[in-house]
Amino acid sequence: MLAFGAHPDDIEFGCGGVIARETQAGRSAHFVVCSRGESATHGTPEERTAEAAAGASRLGASLEFADLGGDAHMEHRLAHVLSFAALIRRLRPTVLIAPTVVSNQHPDHAVVGALVRDAARLARYGGVAELTGTPAHAISLLFYYAVAPEGEPAGVTPLVVDVSTPAVVTAWTGAMEAHASQQRTRNYVELHLARARVLGLRAGVGHAMALYPNDPLVVGSLSELGSGARRF
Repeated sequence: MLAFGAHPDDIEFGCGGVIARETQAGRSAHFVVCSRGESATHGTPEERTAEAAAGASRLGASLEFADLGGDAHMEHRLAHVLSFAALIRRLRPTVLIAPTVVSNQHPDHAVVGALVRDAARLARYGGVAELTGTPAHAISLLFYYAVAPEGEPAGVTPLVVDVSTPAVVTAWTGAMEAHASQQRTRNYVELHLARARVLGLRAGVGHAMALYPNDPLVVGSLSELGSGARRF
């Protein structure tokens, strides 16, 4: 699993419970964070870099940073798409996770989501001249996560992931708490736990997180599916 975040806390806040569930099941996760909070109101880049490392560690994930020009300066450029495509070819993930491309949220979130989407396409094309140094690679799944409620795409039925086991909730909470600089004016940990609790109640579990598929999901049998999320 390869997860992208525009800022040092995006992955933890937006899909940290999903990451914890996957790594605790023995699957690997790697984070690519595309800034160090250079434009943030709270926290220095050095502080936020350390927080990102702590958050990834608490979720059992590895971490690297990508340079897209810095926090609040990200643009959709071919050079960035190619850079991400090369990274996808190097790491060869099965699953990609990125911020949603909804426009009415922090603009960096939407930019990173679009870059990841386009990079996943270019990574599988064998004839891209700038990528000839590494073999082409096709992912299996691309999911988006909403860092905040404003980023939830309208009209898209999410995949609802049960993250309610105590070990998962503990690891996810710890990863969010690692971003202490961002808690100075708003309790983001409480916000995201509350979001997960409400979705979990709707789905009949303790806590749940939503992932939004880029493409229709394909299964070999209906037995591979869990339950429906309607409980009211």
